[in-house]
Amino acid sequence: MADDKYPYRNFRFKVTIETDPKIELGFSEVSGYDASIAVVEYRAGDHATTPMKMPGLAKYGNITLKRGVTDSMDLFNWIQACIDGKITRNTVTITAIDESGADKASWTVTAAWPCKYTAPNFNGNGGEVAIESLELAHEGMKRTK
Repeated sequence: MADDKYPYRNFRFKVTIETDPKIELGFSEVSGYDASIAVVEYRAGDHATTPMKMPGLAKYGNITLKRGVTDSMDLFNWIQACIDGKITRNTVTITAIDESGADKASWTVTAAWPCKYTAPNFNGNGGEVAIESLELAHEGMKRTK
């Protein structure tokens, strides 16, 4: 019988970017990582009225990383290098952490590079944390744990 465990909470996670040196940053939100397979329909003239459905190309959604602005320039420098024509593709790992602080479920995306950076919005009447975001395009996703 399977060992029933409580599911991991969505607020305990870390993101590791495999650069040299490795970047391990805290983010307030990670979203958009998904995979889908296009459906290709085909019907030969002598087949029934329902077309066959075959798997097409795999597609991966862009990942959006959001975090409070700090003195760290790592995210901005990465996209600035891409803007300057020096695209660096890195492996990015998103890891769920359990209540004891142990690494649990992990998703690894390959050949990730920044395709959009958003600076924070500022408001003189606001009281929230200034948030920057970085959107990553990538070429594959695997669950490694």
